[in-house]
Amino acid sequence: MAAIKRLTGLTKALTSMTTSTTRISCLPAIKKNYFTYVNEPSMPIPGKEPCWLKTADEAIEQANLDSEQVVFSQGAAATPSELLRAMTDYGVRCDVRNVRLYHMHLEGPAPFALPENAKHFRSVSLFIGGNVRKAVNQGNADCIPIYLHEIPKLFKRGYIKPDIALIHVSPPDSHGYCSLGTSVDCVRSAMSNSKQIIALVNKNMPRTFGDAIIHVSHIDFAVQHNAPLPTHPVTKRSKEEEQIGKNIAENLVVDGATLQMGIGSIPDAVLSNLTNHKDLGIHSEMFSDGVLALVNKGCITNNQKSMHKGRIVGSFCIGTEELYKFMHDNPFIEMLMVDYVNDPKIVSKQPKMTAINSCIEVDITGQVCSDSIGTRMYSGFGGQLDFISGAAMSDDGCGKPIIALQSLTSKGDSKIVPVLKLGAGVVTNRAVVRYIVTEHGIACLFGKSLQQRAYELIKIAHPNHREALEKAAFERLKVMPAP
Repeated sequence: MAAIKRLTGLTKALTSMTTSTTRISCLPAIKKNYFTYVNEPSMPIPGKEPCWLKTADEAIEQANLDSEQVVFSQGAAATPSELLRAMTDYGVRCDVRNVRLYHMHLEGPAPFALPENAKHFRSVSLFIGGNVRKAVNQGNADCIPIYLHEIPKLFKRGYIKPDIALIHVSPPDSHGYCSLGTSVDCVRSAMSNSKQIIALVNKNMPRTFGDAIIHVSHIDFAVQHNAPLPTHPVTKRSKEEEQIGKNIAENLVVDGATLQMGIGSIPDAVLSNLTNHKDLGIHSEMFSDGVLALVNKGCITNNQKSMHKGRIVGSFCIGTEELYKFMHDNPFIEMLMVDYVNDPKIVSKQPKMTAINSCIEVDITGQVCSDSIGTRMYSGFGGQLDFISGAAMSDDGCGKPIIALQSLTSKGDSKIVPVLKLGAGVVTNRAVVRYIVTEHGIACLFGKSLQQRAYELIKIAHPNHREALEKAAFERLKVMPAP
C-alpha cells in the first residue's frame, strides 16, 4: 500500500501550530500497528499527528523532495500556492531534476512551469489552466487527455504514484478533522495513494462536508498559512451572453430540473434568468456565485432529487469570498469525489438533468471542439462529455445536454464553422450532441441528418457569416442545407 510508505511514524508535534517559534525535527517513531496501513482519510490513526512546521520551505525540505519524484497538487481555489512556491525554490536551489507535478487546473503563479525551470520540474495537467497553457504549448509541460470522472482511477490503479501530495485544508476541529474545502475532485484519491502528505492549514478555507474530510493524523507535515483564497470576480455580461442565458432559461430549463454548469458569464447569465423557476437542483462538478441568488430566492431547493435530496452536490469550485462564506460549515452543500459526481450513470439518474457547457467551435455536422484551438492546447476534456452523455441517457427521458457559445470570436470570426481547425480536438462527438445555443437561437440536432444539421446550425450562426457557411456546407456535403 502507498499509505505504509507515507506513514513514517512521526511522533506528536513538539509544539502547537500557533506558538511554535523554533524549527521542529520530526523524529522516527511509534510502533507499527493495524492503523499504519490505513489509507482512508476519514479514519483516525491513533498515536500519530502531523509534524507542524513554521514555513512551507521547511515542509518541503523535511519531506526530502528529490529528483525523479512524483508530486500531486490540489487545484482551483484550493491551490496551495505557498507550497508550490517553496517546492520550486527548493528544487532550483538544490538542483533537483525531473520532478513530475500532476494537477488539475491551478490558480495563481506557476513558477515551476517557467522555461528556466524545465530541467527541474515537468508540469502534467489533467485539465490545463491559464498559468501553464503557454508551457504546455512550448513543450515545457504536458497534459493528459482524460474524462474528469476517470482521473481518480489514475491514482487508485497506480498509473500515477505520488511521492508527495500538496494539499490545502481548513484547521482541524475538536475531533481532529480538517476539510479539503473548495476542492475534493480527485484530491482524495491522490492523497490516499501518496507516500507523504504536506498540508497548508488555512483558516480562510471553507469547512465543507461530504468527501472533503481528512483526519489530521493522515497529514505528515503541516504549515499554518492564512492567506486569502484565489477568487474569480463576477464580471459584467455582454448582451450576447445575456441573450444566450435567456434562450436557455426560457426554452430549455423547466421547473424541477437538476442543473450542471461551470463558471463564467454564460452560466451566470442562465442562472440570472431562472428567478421564476421552482424546485431547481444542483448536481455539478463545479459551481460559482451564480447559485447564491437562486438559493436566497428559494428557487434552488434540490427538492425533486431522488439522490442527495435537499442538497447541492459539487466537487470543486471557485468564485468570490461571498461564495466561500456561503459554503463554510453549510450542510446544504455536499462536496463529493469527481468519480462519483461526474459518473455518467449517476448523472443520468438526476431528475430532468440539464447540462450546460461551452466550447471553442462547432462544425456544421455538430462536432464540438472544447479543448484546443487547432493544435494549440487550451484546456482539457473536463466534465463536458461526462454530463452531456449522462443527460443524453437520462433515466427519466427528460435530460437536456446543451452546448452554449457566442456566435463570434473576439476577432469577429464565426464559431460555427464548415470544418474544425486542423488539429482541433473533438470533445463532444456529433452522435451525442443535442442542443447548440447561441444568441441567435437554439439548434436541436438529435435525429437530424448532416444536411438538416447544417441548416439548423447556420440558422443560429451570426448573420454576417450565414451565406459563406451555406456555400461551404454545399462544398462539403454536395447538397444545400435544408430542414
